[in-house]
Amino acid sequence: MNNIWSANVQGVMTLYLSRRLRFDDCFFPQYGKSFGLDRSKDLKILEIGCGPGALAEALHRWYPRSHITAIDKDSTFVAFAKKNIEGVTFLEGDATHLGFEDDFFDVVISNTVQEHIEPQAFWGEQRRVLKPGGVCLCLSSRKGLQCTCHCLEITAEEKDFWESASQSDSVLERLGVGKYRLSEAELPAIMELYGFTDVSTGYAIIDLTPDAPKYSAQMAEAMIDALRQNDLEAIRSMRSPNSQSAVDAVNLKYDNRLCLYRSGIKQWDTTVSITMIVRGIKNIRE
Repeated sequence: MNNIWSANVQGVMTLYLSRRLRFDDCFFPQYGKSFGLDRSKDLKILEIGCGPGALAEALHRWYPRSHITAIDKDSTFVAFAKKNIEGVTFLEGDATHLGFEDDFFDVVISNTVQEHIEPQAFWGEQRRVLKPGGVCLCLSSRKGLQCTCHCLEITAEEKDFWESASQSDSVLERLGVGKYRLSEAELPAIMELYGFTDVSTGYAIIDLTPDAPKYSAQMAEAMIDALRQNDLEAIRSMRSPNSQSAVDAVNLKYDNRLCLYRSGIKQWDTTVSITMIVRGIKNIRE
């Protein structure tokens, strides 16, 4: 069983809840324009590095005639996705050694995966399993912005916990997290370098502001809960026996944030994420 990523980098609920928001149907017009896929076609789509499955789940909604296969090396992510998401085939798999035949898929897609994998293996394997004329989509997070309201500022209990918790500075480096990150100019250039044609770029701007009237109460509260889960999983990942006071403090402040929201007392805290979408085609002559 491989749970290196979910145990050391991002927990399953942190990743699932945050991505489910970012791939909500209200944002599909932004993604769909850059994806350039025909929703009426029966496409074979492969997601590489699917995590707990939020993007694959969205793809199943957005392209209901297509068959979606999604792979990840992390057993915890794949088990969660299989249990909670219908209509998608989830498998454990390695992006550098895809267990599929040549020229098999119409579309390959990845989200925040490229920056962690050696380029030759990452791009080469996707080109291999794509049909000639097939579409490669690479989604990459760019620098966004976050504004925290006063009631969600870090508490004294959290400060004490993080000051006392033992942390390893080498974990992310050892796992190669972000080792191959590329700039906005380098990413499309390297896709061309590894043999894709008709390369284009686009951006999805995802505004998560609970108090914005355009969002339903259900989605607004989901935004608050996603932040809560992120803070809780970060604390619990330290496996410290002294974490309970910090956990209690986190729950208390997010309970207060929900109470303010439900009372109509606006805080205007926001998280705005920017996703770069790079699209390329496998040469039809290959």
